[in-house]
Amino acid sequence: MPHKFNPENVELLIGGERVRELNPAQFLIENGLKEGMSFADIGCGPGFFSMPALDIVGDSGIVYAIDTQEEMLKKLMERKPPGNLKAIKSKENSIPLKDGIVDFALLAFVLHETEDGSAFLKEVKRLLRAGGSLLLLEWEKKVEDKGPPFEERIDRGDAWALIEKAGFKIRGVFGQNPSHYQIKAQK
Repeated sequence: MPHKFNPENVELLIGGERVRELNPAQFLIENGLKEGMSFADIGCGPGFFSMPALDIVGDSGIVYAIDTQEEMLKKLMERKPPGNLKAIKSKENSIPLKDGIVDFALLAFVLHETEDGSAFLKEVKRLLRAGGSLLLLEWEKKVEDKGPPFEERIDRGDAWALIEKAGFKIRGVFGQNPSHYQIKAQK
């Protein structure tokens, strides 16, 4: 069974080193998040991507911050986000939102934590509107002093195969930095 990130280490998820490595606002803008969109940060943790997404989507957009861990959602809400952020407690393969309400879904460092990646991705697909975008950000499959252990990381090719199996169209696979890769896909 894959391990979930320990909420006691939440500061690692929003600290300065992570911001320098992955500027969240710039990352989201470069990958197509725009004003007025509905955005789902699935596996949001304390809001590393959710908080900057609020500024990008503006008052006319909405951010669904979704996590399976109540502790993470509490940490997010302690940051006092505006009203267009909806914090949602979910189960791994069951997200309590209507079909087709999201323009853009982000899975940042969560696929390797899932029990059944295929079922999880199908649930994410259900949330997306026709033509909606999926952006996956994951750890490169290599040994490092940071991040999850090597054996828990998911290879790019395996992630690609799971995304295609769930019915997405792959739009590109890119190295984000030496530690991370991203896969862009569309419903």
